[in-house]
Amino acid sequence: MQRITEKPRADWQTQVEALGLTYHTIDGQLYWDESAYYRFTAVEIERLEKATRELQRLCIEAAERAIRDNWRERLAISEPAWREIIASWERDDLSLYGRFDLMWDGNGDPKLLEYNADTPTGLLEASVIQWQWLQQTRPHDDQFNSIHEQLLASWPAWKGDQIHFCAQRDSEEDWRTLLYLIDTCRQAGKTTVDFAVEDLGWHPGWHRFVDHEDKAIDWLFKLYPWEWMWMEDFACHLPNRCQRFIEPVWKMLWSNKAFLVLLWEMFDGHPNLLRASFKPDGMPSHVEKPYFGREGTNVRLVRNNSLLEQSDGPWASQPKVYQALHPEISFSGHHPVIGSWIIGGVPAGIGIREDTSRITSNGSRFVPHRF
Repeated sequence: MQRITEKPRADWQTQVEALGLTYHTIDGQLYWDESAYYRFTAVEIERLEKATRELQRLCIEAAERAIRDNWRERLAISEPAWREIIASWERDDLSLYGRFDLMWDGNGDPKLLEYNADTPTGLLEASVIQWQWLQQTRPHDDQFNSIHEQLLASWPAWKGDQIHFCAQRDSEEDWRTLLYLIDTCRQAGKTTVDFAVEDLGWHPGWHRFVDHEDKAIDWLFKLYPWEWMWMEDFACHLPNRCQRFIEPVWKMLWSNKAFLVLLWEMFDGHPNLLRASFKPDGMPSHVEKPYFGREGTNVRLVRNNSLLEQSDGPWASQPKVYQALHPEISFSGHHPVIGSWIIGGVPAGIGIREDTSRITSNGSRFVPHRF
């Protein structure tokens, strides 16, 4: 694994905007950054794929354990949500996608930082944007990237002709991710309707969720976290309707950072896991994360009992998980995190975010890769 610098394409802004990446620059700072790329060997890509497949297996086993041993309180999940999680898991409600965030520099074993299993973004960049970059700059090389093809193959599993899609009205990144998913869904033969999640309604006569035009929803893909769904006014209508959502409500298990503790308790010492606990005892070097934190906010890095780095955010009052601090990985001062995608239950490709900070945030740069 190497980080290699090079000159960006002369018209790269026009090229990525044509594919929907309108947020390539955020507050004057590059988000999509092709002034560098990461080069892997085929063997390294195989190791990443193997680690991703193994982590998916571990998460399935741990979800069974969480339900069997009633981890509800330790995961800070409400009783109504827990009942729906159990029912959803037992129904085998389908999942479309998820993203493991891994720490790795090509040596040793990739280590899991967390599983973005409910509302992961960075999908458009990892799928078509970096593939376009590869085809235009190195068409004879390869990339760990079958994301688009796997999405097209996955949508037919949801029976019916139409799927609704929703996201927060004012989130450009969420909407661009949503529009890309809508495009793949249409290519797979479905019709789609999109609207703002703020307009999601309930029809008391039909006992159905409805869209902005009061039309009944059969399937709803929501780019909106399940833990927020349960705090909305419509949460009282979620019981017995959760089987109609994508991602399924059981994803609340995997997207919860407290799940990292369960994984470690079950698979203590596994080469793809970092020690995790509800207390920092015995870990003088650790990362403190809120259960439901997002985009690298409210994270504290502690090394040898001294604060190394921290980020602010709105989740300070949440319960915390403590994960062993991985040794620093730096390529000339750039700290990469590898996002390894699961589509339709199988590994489908990677996207890399990097920052000069050791905390990956919403503004951290997306850098392409090849092998």
